[in-house]
Amino acid sequence: MRRRDFLAATCAATALPGIATSQTLPNTPSVAFDPSPQVVKIKPSYQTGQLLILPRSFYLYYVTAPGEAMRYGVGVGKAGLEFTGTATISVKKEWPTWRPTDEMIEREPETYKRFIGNTEAQPGGPENPLGARALYLFQNGVDTYFRIHGTTQPGSIGRSVSNGCIRMINQHVIDLYQRVPVGTKVTVL
Repeated sequence: MRRRDFLAATCAATALPGIATSQTLPNTPSVAFDPSPQVVKIKPSYQTGQLLILPRSFYLYYVTAPGEAMRYGVGVGKAGLEFTGTATISVKKEWPTWRPTDEMIEREPETYKRFIGNTEAQPGGPENPLGARALYLFQNGVDTYFRIHGTTQPGSIGRSVSNGCIRMINQHVIDLYQRVPVGTKVTVL
């Protein structure tokens, strides 16, 4: 575990006490970041069926029952590009197409030069940056252009590297996709 990751997780845990509780015994060494899905305890006040994302600790929680959630490791937005607040999953797509936003093209024209001056979109498939599934976040019926999606870069999970979206390992986003319906509330803290 890198020092930066440890400090970020520690800050997130102390800044938001009681969101998720640990089953760790006293005097047990801490465990490195684990992105694999696992059932964890969570504050019972969170509504069953909602998604909570804690970017500073790189975890997404799907509340499955009062006091219980399925936890997934995620990659999150770079500093200044992250989404915060509440949204609703209004669209779900399997193997979605992708096109960088105008802001992404403006920030990194060399990276996205093939998209300059056209409306081309990359077809869905194993090479598509959105991966196997995408959950589209909307606020008040308007697309935020932020997504919860798979990735072609599984090494980015547990890091702040995206243009704002929440990335998941493809197998994990497929699992989440099957669990959450359109209309699911998403809160990014």
